[in-house]
Amino acid sequence: MPLGFGNIFNGLFKQYGHTVILLLRFIDITMLLGAAWVTHYYWLREFVIDQDYRIVIALGILAAIIFFEIGQVYRPWRSDAMRGEIPRIVRAWVSAIVSVISIVALVRLHFWFGSSYRWIITWWGLGLLFVLTARFLLSQLLQLLRARGWSQGRIILVGLNQMAVAVSRQLNQSNWAGLQVIGYVDDRAEGRKAVADSTLPRLGSLQDLTDIVTKEAIDEVWIAFPGESLAERAQYQLRHLPVSIRLVIDCFAFKQSKFLSLNTVAGIPTLDFSVSPLHGINRYIKEIEDRFFAFIILALISPLLLFLAIGVKFSSPGPVFYRQERVGWNNRSFTILKFRSMPVDAEAKTGAVWAKPGEQRATRFGAFLRRTSLDELPQLINVLRGDMSLVGPRPERPDFVEVFKEQVPNYMKKHKVKAGITGWAQVNGWRGDTDLNRRIEHDLYYIQHWSIWFDLEIAFRTVLTGFINKNAY
Repeated sequence: MPLGFGNIFNGLFKQYGHTVILLLRFIDITMLLGAAWVTHYYWLREFVIDQDYRIVIALGILAAIIFFEIGQVYRPWRSDAMRGEIPRIVRAWVSAIVSVISIVALVRLHFWFGSSYRWIITWWGLGLLFVLTARFLLSQLLQLLRARGWSQGRIILVGLNQMAVAVSRQLNQSNWAGLQVIGYVDDRAEGRKAVADSTLPRLGSLQDLTDIVTKEAIDEVWIAFPGESLAERAQYQLRHLPVSIRLVIDCFAFKQSKFLSLNTVAGIPTLDFSVSPLHGINRYIKEIEDRFFAFIILALISPLLLFLAIGVKFSSPGPVFYRQERVGWNNRSFTILKFRSMPVDAEAKTGAVWAKPGEQRATRFGAFLRRTSLDELPQLINVLRGDMSLVGPRPERPDFVEVFKEQVPNYMKKHKVKAGITGWAQVNGWRGDTDLNRRIEHDLYYIQHWSIWFDLEIAFRTVLTGFINKNAY
């Protein structure tokens, strides 16, 4: 490669390294389209894809774009990119194909008769193979370019602390960014080596900054130590040089740093301590997920619901549904629906009572409903109405909430999301008369780590193990 062209390429790659993420989106779509064409030719021996299959492919690509974005497939790469990418891509592509199959099966069921199921399975397998192969080759190309120095934007840190060390490690592991930390300058020479863990070289003091930037061909200076005077001194030293200057936010200065997340609200940067995950687009994603799957499940299990309703009606006099006030999202009360498992006057004398093992209040059929958690199925109607979610913390009665909020730290934070039919606490065994503190810990963990994939994991575990539980009574 000619020297002049190489220098131009090097400069562009350093400045626009983040466009690798945009390139990944284009590559993924191209690979999925290529896999669809190969699949079509393999099964049908036709170069031109007919209209029915074009519709399916278009739906699949659209679903892939959505689920790849939701699944954080395009988050920045690190040294373990492939190990971290594979499960995210598999989950996203499975969700996309399942969505396409659901839509087409509902709209045009006859399309899937014959050999079409082989076509969609082959497309899924080839699409996954093509995407992973393309990403592996791109990763190898980036590593090659970086080894040759083409992707290196050279950075020097001003000041040294834990955050500076963390910044250095992450940037040096992030091939996608094309940035390399050369070292740091700091007037506080004593004791800094221990913080740096002997991996980040000290290049000099702050008064040497100008000479170091010029000599080492530094592209950017990152100020990593807090203090207005240090930032002003660095800017003054660099006033004659066309070098970029950035200020690193030191999250290690906060004791609760593990609960912090950097956000922007109306253009204002914020550090969020305790925020509901269901804001912005996440809220609509959750709503669509809940109502779509609730509708599908209700349609599929409607014969079972009819059978259970008849069983409740014959078990004892009274209505089929048991209606009860519960506290949900934003501390708002709503009426929860359950199949009635007790006689209508079971709590006439006692009032609200916490369910405990060995009690005899339920009817024989009602006890069966409780043991199998089938009494909870009418809450799918609550999900369709928007009162509840499929996955989330279980709601409690207002009387219990008033007691628990004084006894359990952070209890009321569970109401930052909608209550769920099942939840992280329930699939881990914390249901019924169990440790309330542990249950709230699991609920808050769910809120802190919410994602659509976490919801799907909890739903899957509920189907496998969550219905019948020793603490369900």
